Amino acid sequence: MKVLIGCEESGVVRDAFRKLGHDAWSCDLLPSDDMTYHLQCDVMLSIKSGEWDLIILHPPCTHLSLSGNRWYGRGTEGYGKRVEAVKWTANLWKLAKANAPRVALENPTSVIFPILKRECEVQYIQPHQFGHKEVKKTGFALHNLPPLVPTDELVVPAPGSDAMKEWERVWRMGPSEDRQRLRSRTYEGVGKAMAEQWSILDE
Repeated sequence: MKVLIGCEESGVVRDAFRKLGHDAWSCDLLPSDDMTYHLQCDVMLSIKSGEWDLIILHPPCTHLSLSGNRWYGRGTEGYGKRVEAVKWTANLWKLAKANAPRVALENPTSVIFPILKRECEVQYIQPHQFGHKEVKKTGFALHNLPPLVPTDELVVPAPGSDAMKEWERVWRMGPSEDRQRLRSRTYEGVGKAMAEQWSILDE
């Protein structure tokens, strides 16, 4: 199966598919962490350039995420950036569907999902459903793909407890040069679930 992981520099999802023998490639404007099987270019060009069986998109969430309403919500100075981000992401989704039979789009809780759910299923997951001690609600818009099934559900600590604060590590992450990259990195357990559960559709 030929797979494109759009807007991914970490290679986590790409490598999960490659371990199962698929011809998987990541794509981003930035170089990948290891510079292997990576297309460093505009993701829309990559979508148009290949015959893909599956496209998984991780579009930038800065202007789309509901956590950014304070800066990009209606009536704010940054609202124009949100409008442009919604338009770009909707066009990306449309282009991917026109070039692959199966498409997924991942984002945290985002203004894009109420738009996409008009035409597809939207699923929300947590990393702790896939073996990671972390709380980070994440959405997937799914075109011709089944929802992910949890593989290793952990018991979530009590709200406000010291253990829960540790599980909220990503949400509480302070400012740094790597903050955006680290917060957007896909959890290995989630990447593995995507590869294993969506690969069987090709059998």
